[in-house]
Amino acid sequence: MNDSFDGLDIDSITRDLEGIGGALSPGDLATLVAGAAAAPAAGGEGWLDLIGAPVNAPLRGALVDLRARAAKAFAHSRVPLPERLVAVRRRMAEENLDGLIVPHADEYQNEFIPLRAERLAWLTGFSGSAGTAVVLAERAAIFVDGRYTLQVRGEVDAGAFSFHHLIDEPPARWLETALPTGARLGYDPWLHSPAERDRLREACKRAGAHLVALETNLLDAAWSDQPPTPLSPVVPHPEGYSGRGGAEKREDIAEALTKDGQDAVVLSAPDSIAWLFNIRGGDVAFTPLPLSYALLHGDGSAEIFVDPLKVSAGLAAHLGNRVRLSPPSALAPALSALGRRHAKVRVDWTATPSWIVDRLEEAGAAIVRAADPCVLPKAIKNAVELEGSRAAHRRDGLAMVRFLHWLSQEAPKGTLSELAVAEKLGRLRAVDPLLRGLSFGTISAAGPNAAFCHYHASPESDRRLVPGSLYLVDSGGQYLDGTTDITRTVAIGTPTPAMRRCFTLVLKGHLALGRARFPQGTTGHQLDALARQPLWAEGMDYDHGTGHGVGSFLGVHEGPARISKAANAVPLVPGMILSNEPGYYREGEFGIRIETLVAVRPVDPAPEAADRVFLEFETLTVVPLDRTLIDAALLDIYERAWVDAYHARVRETHAPLLDTPDDRPVLDWLIAATAPL
Repeated sequence: MNDSFDGLDIDSITRDLEGIGGALSPGDLATLVAGAAAAPAAGGEGWLDLIGAPVNAPLRGALVDLRARAAKAFAHSRVPLPERLVAVRRRMAEENLDGLIVPHADEYQNEFIPLRAERLAWLTGFSGSAGTAVVLAERAAIFVDGRYTLQVRGEVDAGAFSFHHLIDEPPARWLETALPTGARLGYDPWLHSPAERDRLREACKRAGAHLVALETNLLDAAWSDQPPTPLSPVVPHPEGYSGRGGAEKREDIAEALTKDGQDAVVLSAPDSIAWLFNIRGGDVAFTPLPLSYALLHGDGSAEIFVDPLKVSAGLAAHLGNRVRLSPPSALAPALSALGRRHAKVRVDWTATPSWIVDRLEEAGAAIVRAADPCVLPKAIKNAVELEGSRAAHRRDGLAMVRFLHWLSQEAPKGTLSELAVAEKLGRLRAVDPLLRGLSFGTISAAGPNAAFCHYHASPESDRRLVPGSLYLVDSGGQYLDGTTDITRTVAIGTPTPAMRRCFTLVLKGHLALGRARFPQGTTGHQLDALARQPLWAEGMDYDHGTGHGVGSFLGVHEGPARISKAANAVPLVPGMILSNEPGYYREGEFGIRIETLVAVRPVDPAPEAADRVFLEFETLTVVPLDRTLIDAALLDIYERAWVDAYHARVRETHAPLLDTPDDRPVLDWLIAATAPL
């Protein structure tokens, strides 16, 4: 990064900082400003705290302006889209490669990735959160899952890339027939786990080709204006929200390592690091992640490898003297040191970058393949986290009630657009002082746009909400005490009988899952059919999972449990928070999804004849369903009773808070929206 941005001199700002006690060099300041610009704007001005000295108003304005200009430059590559594939192939030829794998991934295997890692989007134009491209000398292909089968065709040039289903026809299977004999296929070992690498290696072997680990990413070399690594403060997460101290968590994990005869574990998932050390960051959109790596040793000591520029005041004291902060450059020597003493090192074979595993093996470490030991305890929320989630959902629910009331008044006029509606919802959430941003990009989808499961409105696609149509809004917030995720489908004006029937079938599946009781040891895979059965009976289905785990002021999508057709051996455990979100999508017409978050809990009191512990779901989300879309004749008496009881709870939760004269219209709407069926 140059020491100036559009004529604004970094040196002059540095001199001003020296005058108030700031110690950053021009180079460090330029790196900090550029890194802040590459981080999400939702982080606000917290990055200025990393300067290490109070900043006066004129200097603050200059720095904020500088960051804004850099962020604008990073938002769009100057390289025209058609030229990008040509540039990558040119680099492949220079390196004697016949192919290149380009996953939607960063060095940490995150779902939401920094601008710098948006290689798939840069190459293809595809903006979804899951996918992979393969570039060969004469052909190229892109692979996406069922959420994006429609979206990818609208964003990617069909003349340059062929389209394939990521699950039904994964890249490895396609490569077996697409690679010519003797071909050299390149991959970035930072962007693939060993499990993924092994699948690619086997595909190459069957094709008579060779898989080649690259020292540098060829696409990065072609991406001339690639954004830098993001820089956002790493801050303590108070125990009042986490429920347990970091030292206590580390002792538990270290004890488990020692019991299993392991000397250390490599943690490459930032959400695991955030949970284990009770820290949060802001390096990627929607999830408060501190991009970093960590080593936890069997004696409970640990080392976090993080850019020193991101370390906030008080972080070292929060972590304690058994946790050492080191720069990212110290990771390789630390891995080599483990190898030299032939340590038994635990790595998650499905999530750790293969570069790390290769380094450990080359240095002489004994690799133990096992799951990240933080994943399961992170998913099982403690009492403080559960109560925080309930509180966050109550406040989030009130924002949604205000939003749905406003929508009921304004949408029938036919003047609202998807983007304007999403912006309104964001403003209503933003009044909460505990909000730290959205938990994902709001899906605000009107009419046929809602048939795209993960549609995101843009200025080009922005559609008006018109009477006689359906509107789907899938959104959530990141609060200090919890993460929310909710979908409601709303009729604009009078819905058609077909809309009401389809909505009610989705609702029946939603209720079947939400009301389920099941023995301890049951997996989400075993429950998935409950949500689909009413649709299946009518020859209908949906091509996405029914439920995903949700973190505590962490990832809105969290493992290890899920509710889906796909096999999953992880049983549901009390304390887990998951979504319940069946749907139905009719291409060219509408989309329907109903999503609430639920927490797994024991049935209390236990059934009288129960021979084991039985579990059920506690519904966390408190937001009305659209009664105009419910065909009560399709519900049995138990389903109607559940809806009425749920709506009574929604009303009792929010009505006492709508106690001002200005709130009277919202309260009247809420009473009508939650009236018994």
